[in-house]
Amino acid sequence: MVIRLSAMGDVAMTVPVLRVLANTYPDLKITILSRPFFKPFFEGIPNLNFLEADVYGEHKRLGLLKLANEAQELGIDVVADLHSVIRSKVISKYLKFKGFKTATIDKGRAEKKALISSQGKNIAQLKTTHQRYADVFEKLGFPIDLKQFVAPPSKRLTPKLNGLIGVEPKKLIGIAPFAAYKSKMYPLSLMAEVIRELDNTDRYRIFLFGGGKKEVEQLKKIEIPFTNVTNVAGKLTFEEELSLISNLDLMLSMDSGNGHLAAMYGVPVVTLWGVTHPYAGFVPFNQPENNQLVANREKFPLIPTSVYGNKFPKGYGEAMKTITPETIVQKVRELL
Repeated sequence: MVIRLSAMGDVAMTVPVLRVLANTYPDLKITILSRPFFKPFFEGIPNLNFLEADVYGEHKRLGLLKLANEAQELGIDVVADLHSVIRSKVISKYLKFKGFKTATIDKGRAEKKALISSQGKNIAQLKTTHQRYADVFEKLGFPIDLKQFVAPPSKRLTPKLNGLIGVEPKKLIGIAPFAAYKSKMYPLSLMAEVIRELDNTDRYRIFLFGGGKKEVEQLKKIEIPFTNVTNVAGKLTFEEELSLISNLDLMLSMDSGNGHLAAMYGVPVVTLWGVTHPYAGFVPFNQPENNQLVANREKFPLIPTSVYGNKFPKGYGEAMKTITPETIVQKVRELL
C-alpha cells in the first residue's frame, strides 16, 4: 500500500514513480491510499487499486484505524508512506504494530532548511521528490530506475474538448498562471503580454487553467481580447481537464500543481520560479533544467527564501517580474 493523501501536486508526483514501479514489477499489486478527488490520476496503471480516504468524515481520527483495517483486508504485505504526516503515520505505525513491514519518506527537512538559510550562497541541487518517493520503495525491497519511465498515451478527447480545440492544425499550449502564494505567481499583466505575443503568431491554441471563483473571473477578463485563447476554468470536469492536459504540446506553469499534472503525461513543462527554486526538488517530472525560468538572483540574491513560497524578505514578492515576457515567449517557441 502506498499512502499519499495530499496536496494535488504532491499526489501527481507519485504517478510517474508508480508507473515505473508497476512496469518494473508486473506481478506487484499496488493499492494507493489517497483522497477520492485524485483517483483519476491513477487510471491505466497496471495492477493498481485505489482506496479512498475520507479523512474529514468516515476516516477522521480513530477512523484512520478503520482505514488501516480496510487496507489489511485487501491483502497488502508492505506499506510505503510517501506523506509522513500525522494521519499517514497513524496508519503506517498501526500496521507496523500488526506485523507489516513499513517504510517512510525522508523529506530532507534539514537539507531544505539549509538551502533556504544559505542566503543564496553556494546553493546546490537537492534530491528530487520523485527520487525520495523511489527511495521508499527501495527500502521495501523494490528498487526502481526512474529513467525507465514511459509516458502513457494521451487520453481520449470528448466531442466537447474537440470542439474547444478546433480543426486547425495548431500546437496546444496550456497556461496555469496561479499558485498558492503570490510570491510564486507571475504578474497577470505580464502574463497577458506573454499571451498576446503567442496569440499574435496565430500558430497556437492557448488554454487557461485555474480554479475558484476569483481565478475564473480573472481568466475570463484575460481571455476576451484574444482570438486563439480559451479559458477552461470552471467549464470542464476534472476528468475533462486531465484529458485536455494530456493532449497539450506544452504547459506553462508556476511552481504549482498544474505543471505536475502535465508532467505525469509526459507533456513538456516550462515552470516560472519566484522566491522558490528548482533546487529544492519540486521540478515537474523529467523536465530539464533549461525549462526552469528563475527570477534574477543578482537582483534578488537571497533566493530561495522559502521551500513553499510562504516566506520572503521585504520586496522579494516582486522577484518574478525579473523574468521578462520575451524570455518566456522565446522559451515556449523554442520548445514548440
